[in-house]
Amino acid sequence: MNEIKNIRVICSDIDGTLLDKERDISSLTHEVFSLLPMEMPVILASSRMPSAMTYLQEKINRAGEPLICYNGGYVLDNEEVVSSTTIPLDLARAIASMAEGTEIHISLYAGDEWMAPKDDAWTKKEIMATRVNPLLMENNKALDKWANTGKEVHKVMCMGDAQEIEYLYQVINERYADQLHLYRSKDTYIEIAPISISKASALELLLKHKYGLSLEEVMSFGDNYNDIELLKSSGVGVAVANAKKEVIAAADITTEGNREDGVAKFIRHYFSQIAE
Repeated sequence: MNEIKNIRVICSDIDGTLLDKERDISSLTHEVFSLLPMEMPVILASSRMPSAMTYLQEKINRAGEPLICYNGGYVLDNEEVVSSTTIPLDLARAIASMAEGTEIHISLYAGDEWMAPKDDAWTKKEIMATRVNPLLMENNKALDKWANTGKEVHKVMCMGDAQEIEYLYQVINERYADQLHLYRSKDTYIEIAPISISKASALELLLKHKYGLSLEEVMSFGDNYNDIELLKSSGVGVAVANAKKEVIAAADITTEGNREDGVAKFIRHYFSQIAE
C-alpha cells in the first residue's frame, strides 16, 4: 500500500459505501469532506445516473467535480462528456423482449434520462433511493424515441422476483456474455452495462484527461463487486466493513461500515496522521 501522503485524489462508490442508513450524506461525512483541500479532487463513481449523483456532490461541497456514472459508461467533467460507452439500441431491445410475459420491470438509461415502463413499486423504490423521477414510457417506445434522436443506452436495469431475475440473468449471460457486463447488487436486480467499461478504467481516463495523475495517487472506497477493480488498481483501496468478502479481500485495508460513517472516519484519521 502506498504512503497516504502520496494520495492526491479521493474516489468513492455511493450506495453501500458513502451513504448512511438513510441513504444520505451524514453530518460527519459532510464535515470531513468539507475539510479536505479543494485542490484534492473528490470523484464519485457509481452505477447511478448523473442527476442521482449531483445532489450528493453538493452535500459534500464538491459541486462541479467530475462524475463517473453508470459504472464507468458515462464520464462527465462538469458539462463536458469525457467518455461515453453505450449498449446498442437493438441489443437493449432484445433484452427487453426477453422479459416479455414476466413481471420483470426494465428501466432504461441514456445520458441523464431515465425511462421507466410504469409507475410501479420498483419505480417508486428507485425514486426514493435516487431522488430522481423518470419519464414513464413503454420500453419499445422509449427505444424508438432515442433512435430518432441518435441516443443509445448507457444502462439497462432489470428488477423483479428473484427467481425470474435469476432466469433472465442466465439467458442474457448465455447469449451476450461477450458484449455485456451483468452486475447483481441484489438477487432481485440486474444492472447491465457494456462489457468494456469499469470504474477503474473510467477513473484512469479521467485522471489523464484532467489532472495528469495516475491511479497510484488515488484513495478509493467501495463495497460491491463492481468496485473490486477500482480498489485493486488504486494506490490505497479501502473496503467498508459491510462489503462483500471478495471486495474486502481485494482491498488494502478495511474501515467501518457505511452505516458507521466508515469512509469519513478513515479519511479523518489517516489524513490527520499526516498533518501531525
